[in-house]
Amino acid sequence: MTRTRVRAALTALVLAGSGVLVTGQAAEAATTLQELVPQPVQTTPRADITFALTAEAKIQLGAATARKPAEHLASILRPSTGFQLPITDGVTGDGIVLLNNADPKVGQEGYQLDVTPKQVIIRANTPAGHFNGVSTLRQLLPPKSEAKTKQPGPWTVPGASILDYPRYQHRGAMLDVSRHFFTPDQVKRYIDQIAAFKINYFHLHLSDDQGWRLEITSWPELTKIGGSTEVGGRKGNLFYTQAQYKDLVAYAANRGITVIPEFDMPGHTNAAQASYAELNCDNKKRPLYTGTDVGFSSLCISKEITYKFVEDVVREVSAITPGPYFHIGGDEALSTPDADYVKFMNRVLPIVKKYGKTTTGWHEFIKTTKDTTLVPQFWGTTTSDANVAAAAQRGNKILMSPANRIYLDMKYNKNTKLGLNWAGYVEVKDAYSWNPGAYLNGVTEASIRGVEAPLWTETIKTSSDIEQMAFPRLPVAAELGWSTAANHNWDRFAPRLGAQGPRWKIQGINYYASTQVPWKK
Repeated sequence: MTRTRVRAALTALVLAGSGVLVTGQAAEAATTLQELVPQPVQTTPRADITFALTAEAKIQLGAATARKPAEHLASILRPSTGFQLPITDGVTGDGIVLLNNADPKVGQEGYQLDVTPKQVIIRANTPAGHFNGVSTLRQLLPPKSEAKTKQPGPWTVPGASILDYPRYQHRGAMLDVSRHFFTPDQVKRYIDQIAAFKINYFHLHLSDDQGWRLEITSWPELTKIGGSTEVGGRKGNLFYTQAQYKDLVAYAANRGITVIPEFDMPGHTNAAQASYAELNCDNKKRPLYTGTDVGFSSLCISKEITYKFVEDVVREVSAITPGPYFHIGGDEALSTPDADYVKFMNRVLPIVKKYGKTTTGWHEFIKTTKDTTLVPQFWGTTTSDANVAAAAQRGNKILMSPANRIYLDMKYNKNTKLGLNWAGYVEVKDAYSWNPGAYLNGVTEASIRGVEAPLWTETIKTSSDIEQMAFPRLPVAAELGWSTAANHNWDRFAPRLGAQGPRWKIQGINYYASTQVPWKK
């Protein structure tokens, strides 16, 4: 056997060890195929094929519903390549082609991606599938394709056929804008970053003790007073107008992401109670709060005005939120007696339903209802919760966010400057080393809706801070939510994660270079 053939054979074995079977001459051209995060269900390299994107290429629509995914792809590639990349109806030549009629097995969010010498063809059954196919194509292109300024080519994609679909229907990221406020542009930056990893839900935590962050026209003091400060005491107009919120929702939708608004209740409500005296049982406004303690606040459960307040908030926010979900919080209501908590939920859950939304909330709320359409979000640090297990056995689908695994605000280790450690230290391997479908006693794979990675912001003040805590753990959550359990292997995953490093550097992402990950130079 010649040295060349030996090298090719060894390369094939290495790539096969990464979960991608590559043989012979295909190995040299298939570098990016074993670097995809999340890992596709099935990847078949195509020997001796390389596609090169040229200045004459077009993004061609064989499916009218694929226009938004096509526009998203064009917005990424035009600055770096300098190419015009016009979006055209119909398939007429070389370039990137988006078609309908994918294999039925890919479902509503999967796709097929085929690389030929003249075209990259993405087939999907819905716009969501095309968005996910676009995310994969981005990673098959050189990292410099993510640059905001013109770069030298070539812009090549290795020959391959990919068939892919998600493990779970919900792959989420949450950003707390209540502890520290983030501008619309900062939120959009994070939306862009999570979109690259097939995240399809963006949970926006809009109210807490430290701040009320969305204009409610029927209760204007919520933002005038409650939206005037944050942790640490910075003052200003720290809230979104409804127009700004609608713009954020549309921005996310144009990247295949559905926004879930959260207004935490009946606890975590000091900002509201500081804004309106009537929300308190003693009819006295609470002082604004800029610390980080939890569990001390509660709406007045016995007063009818409380439920008018809740209904007005749900009504106004639901009217400007196209997505189907409304998050009511419900966690850490330590100042609300159990009987009052049940009474409150019995009043509030029908209100959410009245305005056409499905309730989701932190898992504590599920003990008050047997409605199997509602979505409890598990955030605990143990592997047992009797109420969540009972809900799953009734038929509820559980969203998994165990704090000691996937809370992005937990410190990586004792030397991490940002974040908290109440749930422990969560290094990258810790974030990866759990199975959402077999984590909670009494909750099986069939009862899991998906995975969400929350980022609380007690210590997070800037976009750079967000990135330091979210990367590389946010892509870990994306992998857990998308890729099959059979592909769950740290030794194969770590190199794929490390291959994202050059791409993040070009994007200007301030990621944490964990020593657990073999970072590609």
